[in-house]
Amino acid sequence: MQGDPDVLRLLNEQLTSELTAINQYFLHAKMQESWGFTELAGHTRAESMEEMVHAEKITDRILLLDGLPNYQRIGSLRIGQTLREQFESDLAIEYEVIARLKPGIAMCREKQDTTTAILFEEILADEEKHVDYLETQLQLMDKLGEELYSAQCVSRPPA
Repeated sequence: MQGDPDVLRLLNEQLTSELTAINQYFLHAKMQESWGFTELAGHTRAESMEEMVHAEKITDRILLLDGLPNYQRIGSLRIGQTLREQFESDLAIEYEVIARLKPGIAMCREKQDTTTAILFEEILADEEKHVDYLETQLQLMDKLGEELYSAQCVSRPPA
């Protein structure tokens, strides 16, 4: 099934974002784990895996539309050296994705590609949840202070 070139371009742009996010979130999770923030690292790792699911669905869609998924392109990773920097870096990716998806969904509908529009709507819903989570963490950090927030994230030894 031949896909529209504009839709395929958008799918590959989104694939690049997903591949970038997978790597950035995975490294952030490993850093958090090494800092002793095991629960937080587990959440960040789960976000990385969610992005992997998105990448897989996008890849499947590109292939169905007779396109070629571009796995050779990846965006620059923004690696935070503190929890705040990590949250801010991850939030920046999410904002960029949302800014692409909203007009992209409309474009897909205009081009009569409802399936891709629905796929992007599902991804958008996931990304909006991640934005809410990251914004909440930053707000908590502002209210509690970075030290107290970080102390709440430290893993406790088993009893």
